[in-house]
Amino acid sequence: MAATTLSAFFSLTALAADMTDVDEIVRQANLASYYQGDDGRSEVRMTITDGQGREQQRQFTILRLNEEPGGRQHFYVAFSRPADVRDTVFMVAKNIDRDDDRWLYLPGLDLVRRISAGDKRTSFVGSHFFYEDISGRQPTEDNHVLTDTTAEHYVVDSTPKDASTADFASYRLWINKTHLLPEKIEYADAQGEVYRRVEVLAVEEVQGFPTVMHSQVSDLRSGGSTVMEFGFVSYNIGLPKDLFSERSLRRQPRDWLRRPQ
Repeated sequence: MAATTLSAFFSLTALAADMTDVDEIVRQANLASYYQGDDGRSEVRMTITDGQGREQQRQFTILRLNEEPGGRQHFYVAFSRPADVRDTVFMVAKNIDRDDDRWLYLPGLDLVRRISAGDKRTSFVGSHFFYEDISGRQPTEDNHVLTDTTAEHYVVDSTPKDASTADFASYRLWINKTHLLPEKIEYADAQGEVYRRVEVLAVEEVQGFPTVMHSQVSDLRSGGSTVMEFGFVSYNIGLPKDLFSERSLRRQPRDWLRRPQ
C-alpha cells in the first residue's frame, strides 16, 4: 500500500467510532498480532542483554500457518545462529479448547522434548521472551476490562481466570486504535508492582498487513532485556500443513526456510 494511501486509511480509521466491547477489542488485537494472512514467514535477529550489559545473539526463521482466523494454528521456529543453537527447532500446535502442543528439538542430543503447559511462561532459548510470547496467549484465558480510551489507544486491564496458568497477577495492554496491535504490555505481581514490559518499537505495512518489525521485552527487576528485529517478512506463501509435523523437527523443510529470491 502506498504511503499516501496508508496515511489516508489510518486517518479514516481514526475517525471511526471507538469500540466499547472489550472482548472484541482483545479478540481483534489477537488476530492482528498472530493471525495476519493465511500463513507467514519471517527472519528474526534477537539480541539478549543481561543486567550487566553482556550481549548474546540469536538468529532464527519463523514459519506460521493458520487453520482458521483465531483458531488452531501452527508455528515452526528454526535457529541458524550461533553455532551452539544451530538447527534447534521449536514447534507449536496452538489449540483453542485445550493446552497447546509444544516441542523443542535439541540437535546436540538428537532429542525431541515436549514442553509442558507449565513451562510455557519460561525463558525462550535463554531470552527475556517466554515460549508463550512467541505463539500467543489465548484471550479467553483471562478476564478483560476496558479501563481507558485515549486518542491513540484502548487501555485494557487483564487478569488470569486460573492463576496457575500465569506468573503474573495482572497485565495492562495499550492497543493501538488504528491497527489494533498491542504497543505495550506491562505485567504486575500480586502487590501491583510492574516487573516485566513488552513494547513494540516499529510497525510497517507488509503486503497490506500492519506488521511488528521491532519489539523488546524488559525484565524490570534484573535490568536485562531482549530485542527482536524482524526482516524478510512475507505472507500467504502457501505453506503445507504437513510441514508442521514431528518429522520436520529433525529434518528441516529447507526450501521453505530459505529466503525467497
